[in-house]
Amino acid sequence: MFKGILINKDDTGYHAQVASLDEQQLPAGDVTIRVAYSTLNYKDALAITGRVPVVRSFPMVPGIDLAGTVEHSSHPDFSPGAEVLLNGWGVGEGHWGGLAQVARVQGDWLLPLPKAFTAAQAMAIGTAGYTAMLAVMALEKQGVTHDKGDVLVTGANGGVGSFAIAILAKLGYRVIASTGRLGESEYLKQLGASEIIDRATLSEPGRPLAKERWAGAIDSVGSHTLANVCAGTRYGGAVATCGLAQGMDFPGSVAPFILRGVTLAGIDSVMRPRQDRLDAWARLATDLDPQWLSLISHEIGLGEVLDTAQRLMDGQVRGRVVVSLER
Repeated sequence: MFKGILINKDDTGYHAQVASLDEQQLPAGDVTIRVAYSTLNYKDALAITGRVPVVRSFPMVPGIDLAGTVEHSSHPDFSPGAEVLLNGWGVGEGHWGGLAQVARVQGDWLLPLPKAFTAAQAMAIGTAGYTAMLAVMALEKQGVTHDKGDVLVTGANGGVGSFAIAILAKLGYRVIASTGRLGESEYLKQLGASEIIDRATLSEPGRPLAKERWAGAIDSVGSHTLANVCAGTRYGGAVATCGLAQGMDFPGSVAPFILRGVTLAGIDSVMRPRQDRLDAWARLATDLDPQWLSLISHEIGLGEVLDTAQRLMDGQVRGRVVVSLER
């Protein structure tokens, strides 16, 4: 028997609890993992609270990230004792995820734990840091270098935003951070932000084209914010979009794309090919200063997950939440 978060749904709605589980309940897979650490992401909080129906089958163990040690394996690339990590692939949505002490998954979804990081550090980075790195790489691919001008990061106090700021600053970019929590400005400046702006300046309907302000941007907000981010991007610039905290809609104009040659690059981290994942984690090992992990993240135990999920949905959580499955 082992402990985990279990979500069920009935006529009265969603119900999430810390439950005792049996390995016989685990889904099919060729690798069984003793999970040391997982995370609590925005998508996990949506699943636990039921505010958005991200869970596709019930019962479900949430947790889109995990890091741990292989206990049993019939996959050729992973033997018992190997340290591994997993991001995405639909775990926590359609396949039991990482917020339990044991997980069974497909070996093709796993990566070896990078030598640069412990399991706890890898989960402090998690999907948020991995997504931020993919977004930075997308801007680089479009020619947005540090000498081209400022880079805007929206949702700056969130996990993706925090890592994006830290990575961009280390790479020499001047970063503008957009946040609804101006009281956290000192935190953002510690990460490397040079300028802080109120998210209200971007979150309302705006003009098709605005003053050219940034050479690139990483947006995790969507909706009017993304439209205004594109409208304020300089000629030939690029925007990497990876989230929808404000909404899934894009009430924007084609003007930035056809009049300024702006590129809008979509960042999917869930089904990303294996080589892209390896490349992103290799870059994280060199382009992210580990000293920021303790500032960006904090650790909780499994028993604290349900309350923390509610606080995350209410905008009361900064940065990353690492969940220890050993506490």
